[in-house]
Amino acid sequence: MDYILHIIVMICTYSILCMSANVLTGLTGKISLSYAAFYGIGAYITALCVLFLKLNIFSSFILILLVNTLLSTLIALTSIRLKGDYFILVTLGFQVIVYSVLNNWTSITNGPFGISGISNPQIISSQKLDSSFSIVIFSLITTVSIAVLFYYIINSPLGRVLKALKDDEIALLSLGRNVDYYKTLAFVICSAFSGIAGYIYAIYMSYIDPTSFTLDESIFILTALLIGGTGNIKGAIVGAVFVILLPEVLRFIGLPDSTAAPMKQIIYGTILVWVIMHRKKGLLG
Repeated sequence: MDYILHIIVMICTYSILCMSANVLTGLTGKISLSYAAFYGIGAYITALCVLFLKLNIFSSFILILLVNTLLSTLIALTSIRLKGDYFILVTLGFQVIVYSVLNNWTSITNGPFGISGISNPQIISSQKLDSSFSIVIFSLITTVSIAVLFYYIINSPLGRVLKALKDDEIALLSLGRNVDYYKTLAFVICSAFSGIAGYIYAIYMSYIDPTSFTLDESIFILTALLIGGTGNIKGAIVGAVFVILLPEVLRFIGLPDSTAAPMKQIIYGTILVWVIMHRKKGLLG
């Protein structure tokens, strides 16, 4: 039973990450390599809120959203006008900076040793999430709520403007829209909600360290989104389900650990190449 609960929580975590990335990459067509950075910031703020500030879930969410919004706005204001690869390089730089800070600021993050004991966060008053089952229910409710929010964003006038950015930025500019504003807004939404996934991950695992929030993790999130499909909620969730279940399938096949890890990467790469060649918008794009 605990194994199934673990799978559900991880699917919820990566569904939120993929849905958040979809707002930026799926709607506007801009690629970021800092998904894991904001994911990690959310996780470390969670540790601060649970262990030291003793904040409840809702207060922690507000703090995570505020910090990630502030940081992403600062990045966007200085780099959102950059085209193509140059914006990607800026987000790559931010990802590297965040990882270095998490790994070396030992007085706050405990460096490479990580932070343990992140458990039993308060819901309201004295009520706490004190069991795996309660965390699963919380994760499902949070994921569904964010999915509904993103569904309305995608199908709202804002969502149509973001899609227009991907289709023809010049035409949108000619209609009097502030293109830089909408790019910034998409990046901020993506970054802010990635931190919520960090909250779920931190309280479930009870332990975090910098190795969970590396550049490889950002690429992994982007891969999941591209495989599942961009531009809609279903594709983001399917991508998350795929990347979580594939290693479990390989485990049940009985492959040795030395073989399973390379096989997972080979399968990810093969499917990604196939998707790019035959379904450029992903399986459900």
